[in-house]
Amino acid sequence: MAPRRTRATERDRSRRVLSQNFLVDPAAINRLTRAAQPDPDRLLLEVGAGRGQLTRLLAARSRRLIAYEVDPVAAAELVRSCADLPSVTCRQADFLTAPPPGAPFDVVGNIPWSLTSAVVRWCLAAPGLRVATLLTQLEYARKRSGDYGRWTRLTVDSWPEFSWRLAGRVPRTAFRPIPRVDAGILRIERRREPLLPVAALPAYRRLVELGFDGVGGSLAASLGRRYPRARLAAALRATRLDPATPVGQVWPEQWLVLFRLLRP
Repeated sequence: MAPRRTRATERDRSRRVLSQNFLVDPAAINRLTRAAQPDPDRLLLEVGAGRGQLTRLLAARSRRLIAYEVDPVAAAELVRSCADLPSVTCRQADFLTAPPPGAPFDVVGNIPWSLTSAVVRWCLAAPGLRVATLLTQLEYARKRSGDYGRWTRLTVDSWPEFSWRLAGRVPRTAFRPIPRVDAGILRIERRREPLLPVAALPAYRRLVELGFDGVGGSLAASLGRRYPRARLAAALRATRLDPATPVGQVWPEQWLVLFRLLRP
């Protein structure tokens, strides 16, 4: 006889739609909190607060914390869990629709993995963001931080203003329900001073766009469509780059040097 299938409950379906994997392991919660290093004097936003396991620990290190949870069931539990914490404001709302605060702030969260790219874009676009510490799929965190030895366009594009770092790993068994893959702690930090003048950032991004949207697989082939051959060759030599280097293997620091050498 074939095994009887268990029908998914409404709550199970809701979790799947909302991409909910609650972080329940105390050691993992402590690890994420330590990686975040919240500034007690700076406003802290928590994304995907769930039932409040992480919220309570963050509240002990922050004087002003706004916890966002879109699921009304989990949000009700969050309110009950944080009822004795005057520094915490619970909001049953979609974090992505919230306007960024005017004052400097940090972001921490075990974010819905299906919305990782959207949350990251929200953070990068917020002028007041100082640090975002996000629990994402491990593969995403490794890609964005260059842990595979390759660099993504988003990382390179934002490098003059933000540093990206893989700040730790969390096993999938730390979540309920248990996801299929492990998680990574991705730390995105705004630099105190941009590595390029603000006025030069649009031109730098155009260079990055040309490199990643190019042809032939190598950065040299892509940039060769715009820059004179001799000038480009000299810039590549100065940057210690083989002309055949694939664009994804060019370090962010090398992009900065190339920009300074190629800029009129």
